[in-house]
Amino acid sequence: MTTQLKHYDVVLSPVITEKSTMASEDNKIVFKVARDASKPEIKAAVEALFQVKVKSVNTLVRKGKVKRFRGHLGRQSDYKKAVVTLHEGHAIDVTTGL
Repeated sequence: MTTQLKHYDVVLSPVITEKSTMASEDNKIVFKVARDASKPEIKAAVEALFQVKVKSVNTLVRKGKVKRFRGHLGRQSDYKKAVVTLHEGHAIDVTTGL
């Protein structure tokens, strides 16, 4: 039970953008993950949550941007993304959510 909850702490949400939608045609799914999550943890979490076979995991840290909102400067926070490549025959429908 606690390992299942830990998987939800690793994989936070799917990233739905035009670029990630194009990548889904190549069996690649993009997730927003915890900053301290490692590639093996991400692989184990995706395999456990979605019952799929993961081929590889690539990660990147997206640095926060400085944005102006109603005349005040603010800063978006940094976050980590994981591009998960699945084996042939496996698929995840990210529109249904976690």
